[in-house]
Amino acid sequence: MHTTSKKIKNVQPIRRLDQIESMKKALLKYCSYRDYMMFTIGINIGLRIGDLLQLRVKDLLDGTHIVIVEQKTDKVKRFLINPQLRKEVRKYVRKMKLTSDDYLFPSRKGAGPITRVQAYRVLNKAAEMADVPDVGTHTLRKTFGYLHYQKFKDLALLQQILNHSNQKDTMIYIGLTQDLMDETLMDFYY
Repeated sequence: MHTTSKKIKNVQPIRRLDQIESMKKALLKYCSYRDYMMFTIGINIGLRIGDLLQLRVKDLLDGTHIVIVEQKTDKVKRFLINPQLRKEVRKYVRKMKLTSDDYLFPSRKGAGPITRVQAYRVLNKAAEMADVPDVGTHTLRKTFGYLHYQKFKDLALLQQILNHSNQKDTMIYIGLTQDLMDETLMDFYY
């Protein structure tokens, strides 16, 4: 039997809506409005954290779609910002007094956006306060994928949105494979 004293981090999507709400409340209470918006935008558009942190205000508010070149794949990605999210972003931009050229998630140190490490720290602090397990920076994108699949049940479309090369990778990424395995093992006892 293999055991280890080191806790293994297995980043997962947040599958329950009550846990998403708990994360949002924790981010507002223990972190900041900026961090709350990073989480909210992240779970609603499905970008990788590196691409999310590079967004500027004009990327979300100039037009109906965001168009970026993904850092990891070097592919052009275009996707809609729905009216509900656009409204929340406008409110955030006004309250934070951000200009069109500002990063959406500005660092308090310097002129750039917050770092990936800072995003990780913020998300983990909120997850600890909200008692949500297995959270990391990929949680935002995985949560988007999981919720999108649960709502539309279209794995081929989700694969395309996430720019995955096959549906099997998409199923594993959003935790669907794990859910299916868990379900089959729940009543498997002889």
